[in-house]
Amino acid sequence: MKALQFDQFGSPDVIKLRDVPAPEPGPGQIRIAVLACGLNPADWVIVDGLFGEQLPPLPRGLGLEIAGTVDALGEGVDGVEIGDRVFGPATYDGPTAGAAEYALMAAWARIPEGVSAEQAAALPMSAETAWRALDDLGVQPGELLLVHGAGTTVGETAVRFALHRGIRVIATAGPTRAGALEELGARVTTYGDGMAERVAALAGGRVDRALDSAPTGGRIDRPGQAGPATGALPALIGLTGDPDRVLTVSDFAAAAELGVRTTTEIRYDLLGEFARLAGEGVLAVPVARTYPLGQIREAAELSRSRRAGGKLVLVL
Repeated sequence: MKALQFDQFGSPDVIKLRDVPAPEPGPGQIRIAVLACGLNPADWVIVDGLFGEQLPPLPRGLGLEIAGTVDALGEGVDGVEIGDRVFGPATYDGPTAGAAEYALMAAWARIPEGVSAEQAAALPMSAETAWRALDDLGVQPGELLLVHGAGTTVGETAVRFALHRGIRVIATAGPTRAGALEELGARVTTYGDGMAERVAALAGGRVDRALDSAPTGGRIDRPGQAGPATGALPALIGLTGDPDRVLTVSDFAAAAELGVRTTTEIRYDLLGEFARLAGEGVLAVPVARTYPLGQIREAAELSRSRRAGGKLVLVL
C-alpha cells in the first residue's frame, strides 16, 4: 500500500511516500480503507521528534485522525461490519499511521448521513480537545466564556460546543472566520492592540472564564511570538480576575509560570456523541483545503504557517 512515512526527525522534508505492507488488525482493532486523513499541528511536533522516546521506533507514520470504510476486523470486534463508514483516531504504534491507504483504529464511530469522509476526518482531535477543555474549565450554562483564538479549529469547535450547552460566548478571531463565528451566535472582536478593552466592553466588565486556543505562545498583537511576558494569558487572567478561571490548550510554558489551567489527557470515549452532533449540524470543522498524499510538503507548509483558515485534509 502507499503510505507516508519518515525514518529521521526534522522538517516535513523527511516525510516520504512509500510502498509498505498493509497493517493487520489486532484484537479489538479494525482496519479501514482510508478516504481522508486530517492534518494537525501535532503532526509536525511528532516529525520534529519532540515525543521521540514516547512513540514507536523509526520508521514511523504520519496522521492522527482518519475516516474511511471498514476493511477488516480484529479478534473480538463486534458492532461494526465490513463496508461501514467510520471515523476516529488512527493507532500510532507501528511504522504507518493514518496517512496511508489502509490504517488501524482502536476507537471509532460511524460517519453520520450527510457528512463526507473529509468532514469526518476533520472532527476527532478538534472535537475531543474542545469538549475536554470546556469540561476541565468548568464553564456552566449561562456563564460568559471568552474563547481566545476562536479562528482555530479547536477554538471554533469550542464556540460551537459552548453555545450548544447554553453558554454565552465572546470570541477573538481574525477576519477569515469572524463572520462565521458571528453567524453561530458569538460576539466577536479582533486580535491586536486593545483586545482586552474591547472584550471588557462587550462583556460589560469581566468574563466568567476564558479558553485560550490560539497557536502556542500567540501574542495579542502579533500572533506567533512566544513568551509569557507578551502572550495572551496575562490579559485573559485580567479579564477573568483569576488564573484558575483560564485554561490554555497550547501555551503550557506560560501556564506553568502564571498558574493557568491546562488539559492534556486525550480520550475518545465520546466519538459517538460527536457523530450525533455532526449529524445534527451542531458540530462541523471547516475544511480549508484537501491534498493527495503526494502533496504532503505543500500541505505541511500551509499547515505550519497557521494561516490555513480551517482544516487541511489528505484525501485518498
